[in-house]
Amino acid sequence: METVNILGIKINKINMDSAVETAKSYMADGGFHYIFTPNSEIIMAAYKNGDFASKINSADMCTADGIGVVYAAKILGQPVSGRIAGYDLVMRLLEDLPKIGKRAYFFGGAPGVADEAKEKLEKKFPGIEICGSANGYFDAEREKEIIADINEKKPDLLLVCLGFPKQENWIFEHKDELNVGLAMGVGGTLDVIAGRAQRAPDIFIKLGLEWFYRLLKQPSRIGRMMALPKFLFTVIWKKVTKSK
Repeated sequence: METVNILGIKINKINMDSAVETAKSYMADGGFHYIFTPNSEIIMAAYKNGDFASKINSADMCTADGIGVVYAAKILGQPVSGRIAGYDLVMRLLEDLPKIGKRAYFFGGAPGVADEAKEKLEKKFPGIEICGSANGYFDAEREKEIIADINEKKPDLLLVCLGFPKQENWIFEHKDELNVGLAMGVGGTLDVIAGRAQRAPDIFIKLGLEWFYRLLKQPSRIGRMMALPKFLFTVIWKKVTKSK
C-alpha cells in the first residue's frame, strides 16, 4: 500500500472501504497482524521518540485518525483519501464479523465496560460473537492470565483499548505471543460503544471539528489540544527546511 511519511510515521493512503477489506484479509490469512490509528498527538510523540516511532511503523497498516493528519498529508502534497478513525473502522469490522464467521475479544477499559459494550453490540449486530474480555487494570501476573485467555479463545479480532502509548507498546511487545488474527490499538472505543463516552455530533465530525467539540465539553483538554497546531507547524517547518 502507498504511504505518506508524516514526521517519520508512514500513514497508509487508503480509503475506508479498502481499509475494511484489508483488515478482513488480515483476519483470514492465518498470520498475526496489527493496525494502529495515529492522530496528530501520537505522531508528535513518535517524532520525539525514535523507539516509539519504530513500533508504530512496524504495524501492517496505519490509518489517518484525526483531521490534523489529513491536513498534514495535504501540506506535504500527498493527500490521503480521508480520515479513518479507529472507532469507525472498528464498527465496520464488528458489523461484518457475523457475516464472515469471525470472533472478537475486548481488552481494556474500566471493569464492566467490555461487558456493556458486548451487550449493546449483540443487540446492534445480531449473531456477533464476542468470545472473551478483560479490563485494562492488571499487574504482571494478571497480564499473563489475560494473554493465556486470549490465546485459549483464539479471537480473529483483538481490540486493545488501553490508551496511547500503552496499547501500541503492549501490542508490539506481545506480538510474538498472541494467537489472534488481527490486533488493533483503539483507545476509548469500548467506552463509546458501551455508552460511557460520547463522540462528537456528526456535523462536527464531517467538518473536521471533533477536536473543537471535545474542547467545548472538556475545557481542561486545552493543553492536549495544543498538540494539533504544534503538529501542523512542525510539518510545515520540516517541509520548508527540507526544501532549502
